Parts: sequence; structure tokens; C-alpha cells
Amino acid sequence: MKYNNLKYFPAAFLMVLALASCSSPEKKQERPNILMIMSDNQSWNHVGSYGDKTVRTPNMDRIAKEGVRFTNAFCSSPSCTPARAGMLTGQDIWRLEDGGNLWGVLPVKYKVYPDLLEEAGYAIGFQGKGWGPGSFEANKRPRNPAGNKFDSFGAFLKDKKDGPWCYWISSHEPHRPYVEGSGEKAGIDPNKLQVPAYLPDHISIRKDIADYYAAVETFDRELGEALEQLKASGELDNTVIVVCSDNGWQMPRGLANLYDFGTHVPMIISWPGKFKQNVVVDHLVTLNDLAPTFLELGKTKIPAEMTGKSLLPIVTNGKEEKSRDFVVLGRERHAFVRQHGLGYPGRAIRTKDYLYIKNYEPDRWPAGDPPFYGDIDPYMFNWPGETKYYLIEHKNDPKVKPFFELGMGKRPAEELFDINKDPDELHNLAALPEYQKIKQDLVAKLRNYLVETKDPRETNGNTQIWDTADYFSEVDKTPKPSKEMQKRFNLDSSYNYLK
Repeated sequence: MKYNNLKYFPAAFLMVLALASCSSPEKKQERPNILMIMSDNQSWNHVGSYGDKTVRTPNMDRIAKEGVRFTNAFCSSPSCTPARAGMLTGQDIWRLEDGGNLWGVLPVKYKVYPDLLEEAGYAIGFQGKGWGPGSFEANKRPRNPAGNKFDSFGAFLKDKKDGPWCYWISSHEPHRPYVEGSGEKAGIDPNKLQVPAYLPDHISIRKDIADYYAAVETFDRELGEALEQLKASGELDNTVIVVCSDNGWQMPRGLANLYDFGTHVPMIISWPGKFKQNVVVDHLVTLNDLAPTFLELGKTKIPAEMTGKSLLPIVTNGKEEKSRDFVVLGRERHAFVRQHGLGYPGRAIRTKDYLYIKNYEPDRWPAGDPPFYGDIDPYMFNWPGETKYYLIEHKNDPKVKPFFELGMGKRPAEELFDINKDPDELHNLAALPEYQKIKQDLVAKLRNYLVETKDPRETNGNTQIWDTADYFSEVDKTPKPSKEMQKRFNLDSSYNYLK
């Protein structure tokens, strides 16, 4: 009887192999879904779980408890279009030609993770801005680099077929303009919030910040709604959730600046049961690291040209790789706010202790030409923005002038800040003798990295690709302030940056 059973073993073994072979295509379906929810212009520290005691962000805080919260996450550039281009391509913005500008293009030769995941069998979708603002049609891309556009997450879930998917909810919040009085209406007391040291402590500014907080809370509710839809779909357990922002907030020294208030963003990644939970990490990372992370999750080859690095070694329970010593960030032309469309180019190296900034054109106005200072919103003086208005209106007041100069004044070619001693980055140490060794070390690391990653500003000098690139918002080139602002600030009815 024993030998009779054994004679059937080869046939049984072959049957097992056949069944395994038949089931192998289904392994692709085991790859996780990826849901990214991105706010628009939210600084890292304006989240409850990041220590803000005023703003209410229960859904972001919930994801933080269920996942990994990054305390040193940065965007590649403090400007919407290039920051999103860097994230989509996994590359530093100076490698993307016109893609390094706001309101430009992302040249079609640069691969983006949504296309690569789609080729690997993922359903791809986004809502809201996605990549932009800019023109994907101008260089013959068939669609927004973010993928296929949907009206809502629910519409995507209904439309997609079985199999893994990757969806990007690109919120408008908390982008300006804010609704005046919305903060107080939402129950946010302007007198209880914290005003950063680079802004004057005035009630009009407190109310402006409160209105921003209300917009942050709106984003958090959008996140909660998306999580409910995901749960109702039955796919929550197999979905990696990423919550982040594209840039810092829209205040002086924020958006369009290489200071932390323009580049330091919240980032939380969750996959309960698969990733670490309720963990805080201080690794230096950037949004550019998301592209290779998503591709690795999708078991898709990571292109060699990507300068970002997968975050999976950090968020999983596996062995972590050695963390970076620094990240390098950059900016070119943000808005069309200087005569002839000139930008304000800069590069920065950020360690856990220091921020060094190299300003390539210190003779230009960093916030844009007066009287608009248009790299600070409201860039055309045609919607509410009391923080900017207060600084301009009181720029000759001895108590306010230092704040005006911090936000709007010209800057030296080099800036150096001690993050631990001076978190508001008020005191430039670049010229002090006792900091020369630290500065020289940072300068060398910055230059070596830029040369290694083929930054034209440090290699071939072909920098006109940014100052002369097309800008696809004609109205910005001839700004027209509102009649109310013309009267308030003694402005002309229109200006022309093309003369």
C-alpha cells in the first residue's frame, strides 16, 4: 500500500506545479493600491501631530498614529509646478529644463511615475491641479503628467477595473485666497495662535493666519472624506496612504523661498500591518523620494536617472539604510514678477543643523520687483492678503521695517542659518568668522552634489533655459491691481513686465 501511494507522487507534484503556474498572474493583484492626498501650500508645522496647538487636523493626526510621520521632509522647490514635477519624475528640478519653472512645461522626455505604473498594470488617476500650473499640451504630452483626470475619488473608484491603482487627490486647500473672517467663523481664536518671529505680531496678521488655519482644516476634512470612501470600497487594508503638501505656506519668506517656511512640508505614510505605526522619523527626505517609493511598491523598475531614493527601507520593519546627511533644494522662476520675466535663482543645502542658501542673482528683488513684490501673494493686489498688505503699508514704521526687509528686501549672495539656535531663520551667519569652516563644508557639499547631478548653474552655464522659457499665463505679464488696492497703495491701473 505504501508503494502504491508513492507511484502517484509525480503526477500529484506536477498538478501542484500547474496550479502554482496558473495562479502566478494573480500575484500582480497583490501589489498595493497607492492613495496620495496633497495639500497646496501648507507648512510642516501647521498640523496637530506636528505640534501646532491651534489648528485642528484629526484626520492627519489619525494617519500619523497609524503610520510614519516625517519631521524633515522637504519639497524639491518652493514653487508648485517644479515641486510637483520633481515629485512625478523623482528628479531634482534643475535636471528638468523648463520643468524647473512655474507656469511652464514638463518636457515629454522626462518619465513620470504614473506612466510607468500604468505600463505595469496600475489604474492611474488624479483630481485637482495634479502637475501644474502650466501647459502639458505645449510640448505635446497627451495628458497631465499626473495621469487621467477625474472629478472625484468616488468617480475613479467607480470607473476603475479590478487590479491595483494609484490615485492622487490634489487639493486646492489651503491655497490663497482665504475667505476673510473664515478663521474666526470656524472657531479659531486669532489671539491664541502663534505668529512666527519673521512676521510682526499684529491683529490683522493674526486674523490672516486664522483664515489660513481654517483652510488647513478644510483640507483635513477632505482627507477624512477620502478615507471614508476608501473604507467603504473595501480596499483600505491594501492601500498605502501618503499625506503631504507641495510647498510651504503663502506668507512672506514662505512660498517661493528656500527658507524652511517655503520648503519644509508635512509628510505621513501609512499602511497598517505592513509599515511601522505611530513612529516619528527625522530622516532628511524630499517629495522626489515618492516616485521611486511608488515604483518599488508596484514592483516596477526604478529609472536610473531618478535622484530620489525609495522610502521603503524607512517605513517598513526591515533594515534601514543609512540616512542622508543633507538634501539639496532649488528655485528658478516662480511667478512672472520681474521685468522681462527674470527669475530669482537659488540653491540650498539643508542638514539637520544648518541651512545654507546660494543666491545667484542677489541684485534682483527676491520677492519680485516693487511695488508688487509679486512672488508673495496676493501677487497682483487683487484679492485679500492682509499680511503682505500690512508689511507694505507700514514699511517705514521703525517697528515694522525689519519685517518688511526680511520678506521683501534684497538679500546677500550667501545665507547661513543655525536651525537649532535660530529656527525662524532670522540671523544670517554667512559672514561671521566663527562659522566659516561650517559654511565652507556646506558650500563644498552643495557644489559637489550639483555637479554630480548636472546642474547647469554649476556646470555648463546654460541658465537661460529658465529666464527665457515660455510662461503660460499671459495675464501675469501685465498685472492690473484692483481699484481698491490702487487707491490704498497709490498704484497705477496696470503694469507691464514685458517692456
